[in-house]
Amino acid sequence: DKILATYILLTNLLYLRETRVTDTLRQAFYLFIDVFLPYFVISRSLKNLQAFRDALLSLVLAIMVVALFAVLETAKHWLLYQPLLGALGLEGMQGYLARDGHLRAVVTAGQPIALGYLMVVGMGLYLFLQHSIRQNLIRRLGMALLVAGLIAPLSRGPWVGAAALLVIFIATGRSAITRLMGLALAAMLALSLIAMLPGGEKIINLLPFIGSTEKKNITYREDLLNNSIIVIERNPWFGSVDYLKTPEMEAMRQGQGIIDVVNSYIGVALETGYVGLGLFVCFFVLTLLGLYSAMRSIPDRNSEERLLGRALLATLLSILLMIFTVSSITIIPIVYWSIAGLGVAYAQMVRKHATGHPGE
Repeated sequence: DKILATYILLTNLLYLRETRVTDTLRQAFYLFIDVFLPYFVISRSLKNLQAFRDALLSLVLAIMVVALFAVLETAKHWLLYQPLLGALGLEGMQGYLARDGHLRAVVTAGQPIALGYLMVVGMGLYLFLQHSIRQNLIRRLGMALLVAGLIAPLSRGPWVGAAALLVIFIATGRSAITRLMGLALAAMLALSLIAMLPGGEKIINLLPFIGSTEKKNITYREDLLNNSIIVIERNPWFGSVDYLKTPEMEAMRQGQGIIDVVNSYIGVALETGYVGLGLFVCFFVLTLLGLYSAMRSIPDRNSEERLLGRALLATLLSILLMIFTVSSITIIPIVYWSIAGLGVAYAQMVRKHATGHPGE
């Protein structure tokens, strides 16, 4: 709590470098409702397993609705919410984008990569919820819908995040080595089968690392990291307000006329320096350590409490991996502060049960 409060205070004080006191107070209000409030309410309100089930089910069902619309957008090649922008005078949502001839779904996430990110979070939380579903068909359909929603935006960063999610979840369970080897074998067989299917080469080209579609995006991220380090070193402690005007960042300006800082860690470091980045990273590291320690303290490896810990740990780690490839835009920061709140609430719940004071 203190680390997060310090990070929010630092971020708000640094606004004074570029704006007036009244605007800084407005930014403080935004930080309160977008960062502190979701984290604090979630971390303090969930005190038992049933509360976690209710909260996660509400979130995952909402994500499933978005996943269904994402599949429809891709299938119909039509962004369902795009006509509303002009009618309501709204801005900020991504327009029509295609990758290798296929529409990248957006729905209400604002950006395709943000939509994919949301699907990964839904998959991670569903790994816990699915064990409460008795019908095998319904359980599998639920995960299939989330996977379809993950594919629809054609965003490769979330695909890597989904792979990391599964690996971490399996690695923290029973017979981890055997199951990981089985997962690796299944992945290799799937790639071989896809390559032999008609049009399989097109699917392979979309995959991260091994595909050839839009490799310039990977190169852009590499150049962004290298150039940003140079800019950060000029103002290492607290960042700067005019970092986008530097020659190194100007060199990153794209054809659309924008400089896309597609890395949340770099964005934090450019704006608040290594001090801000240290607080940002420290908050999540402490959350992960508390979550992992609480999960490991549960003796019954087959209990629902331990399963919940595995799902939250895998989800939060996959989020921290994915935000290395995307800036904190649209829903992304609200979701990672909220998942961190879930991790803290889980650690508190387990600790209270261990001391004989479970939540009411």
